[in-house]
Parts: sequence; C-alpha cells; structure tokens
Amino acid sequence: MSTVNPSAGSDSAYAQYAFPTASKSKTDGMGQADFLRLMTEQMKNQDPLNPLKGNEFLGQLAQFSTVQGIENMQQAMSAMASVMENDQSLRAASLVGRDALVEVDKVKLAEGVGANGEIVAIHSGPVQLEVVGAGGQVVRRISVEAAGAGPVQFAWDGKDGDGNALPAGTYTFRASSGSGDSSEALGVRMAARIDSVSIEPTGLVLNLAGLGSMPLSSVRRIG
Repeated sequence: MSTVNPSAGSDSAYAQYAFPTASKSKTDGMGQADFLRLMTEQMKNQDPLNPLKGNEFLGQLAQFSTVQGIENMQQAMSAMASVMENDQSLRAASLVGRDALVEVDKVKLAEGVGANGEIVAIHSGPVQLEVVGAGGQVVRRISVEAAGAGPVQFAWDGKDGDGNALPAGTYTFRASSGSGDSSEALGVRMAARIDSVSIEPTGLVLNLAGLGSMPLSSVRRIG
C-alpha cells in the first residue's frame, strides 16, 4: 500500500489508493475502516494551498457508500446461495431409489440383465432397435410399432435372438425407422435407477445404475 504524501495535492494524494472492486476478496481489497482512515489522513495532510474541494469530498463519500452497498449485497448473495444449496440437498435426497430416463445410448449390464427405455419416433410406423455388443456385432434386433411422433417404449431381456443370456459388458442401442436409403436414425433414452446424488459446483449429478454419473440436465423424466 502506498503511503500518504503530504506535499502532494488532494487529487494526487487520493489517486494513490486503488479503490476496491467487487471482484477482489476482503483480504486483497480495501475495507470500510481502511477507506475512512485514508480519507482522514488525506484531509489531515492536504496541501493548504490546494485544499480538498467540497465536490471532491462528496465524490469520495459517494464512493464509500458504493463500497458499503457492494459488501452488503455480497453478504446477501452469499446467504441466498447457502439457502439454495440446502434446498438442493433436500431435493436430491428425494431422488434416490427412483428411476430416471436419460438421453444416452450405452449401458453397462451384468450377465443376462436386460434394459428398458424409449425410442423417440418422428412418425407412425415400425421402429427397429438394434442391441450392439462391445465388439460391434448386433446381438439382438427388436421391432416396435409407433402410433405417431413421440416416445415409444421398449424392453430387452438381456438375451440374444436365440434366447441365450448375453455376457456382462457395455451394450449400445441404435434405433431407426424406415429401410434402405429412407432409413432415419432415432434418439434412444435409457431407464436406470438413481443410486445416489452428488452436489457439485456445476449442479446436481445423478449416479445411475449401469450408466454412471449423469448431470441432471441430461435427464428427460424421473419416475
């Protein structure tokens, strides 16, 4: 911090001090007590031939009021953030054990364990769902009928086309409508149980069985 120079004019004396901004912390910025002390020292050591003018003094008081207002607002915002975080914690606890529908096409499954979810159809007609193994091979094909544009539910029992239970691993689900050149890829949403919820700086993160951690923004429906 610069020291007061008694020989300098009022403008230059006050200009030596960096006025705090809202982005500085309390340890780095000037507090209210520091501001008042420096203003008092400035008045005591001002040049008698160039005294502090009334409008300059009023301007400094206005700056002090601004600093005080910013600090009060920061305290209020901090209290509000704490209340919102506590509210998030209460809401997160109520989600554990429920089912979430997530917009994702891969799921990690145990041996013989199936999966269910929905396909987002864009028009009525048959919709094809392919279950693809970790090696890229299609292990099961399922056909469902869409009554129109919108979600169409599906369920897979974890078995291949011959009725054999498939090994544990990560499976990919691909959906489409039409055939040949007119085939259109469709979105797939998987259903999974919410095992736990984490509260991160970016928001709520759901820890889903078989799907891992997903941000709340990726969830389309909670049952």
